[in-house]
Amino acid sequence: MRIDRLDAELIRLLTESPQLPLLECARRLGIARGTATSRLARLHEGGVIEAIVPRIDPSGFGYGVVAFCLVEIDQKVGHDEVATALADAVPEIVDMHTVTGASDMQLRLVARDATQLQEVLDRVALVPGVARTASSIAMRTHLSGRVLPLVEHVAGDEPVTR
Repeated sequence: MRIDRLDAELIRLLTESPQLPLLECARRLGIARGTATSRLARLHEGGVIEAIVPRIDPSGFGYGVVAFCLVEIDQKVGHDEVATALADAVPEIVDMHTVTGASDMQLRLVARDATQLQEVLDRVALVPGVARTASSIAMRTHLSGRVLPLVEHVAGDEPVTR
């Protein structure tokens, strides 16, 4: 789906202020409410916007340790089965990807401290189908969930249609 600068501006407003009423978005963008409504509907239908929700930072409620866990799975068990089991067993997993390379999956998980991190990693290792894990702790997060610069880059050459 092609997006233009107006789409990018609408996405930025809703990313920075998820509870901003659509009428206020239209006012700030200098467009009619109907235009904002149709643009938002098009972005949803096109799969550009999945949902409009607040961004939640686990460190805000005590989960300040971020770690990455590489998971090798038993090849007799499917990735989807292991992914479902991991998601059910370990709520501290905030991202999960099937990957190529030396491991089969990569998880980003959070914990309150190193002791809890060990407990989380132990639960990951006990999930049926998990053969081996390797983990590393993030010392500092420089970027997380960074999408707006990409949206603006993609929309940069597109004309604004109001």
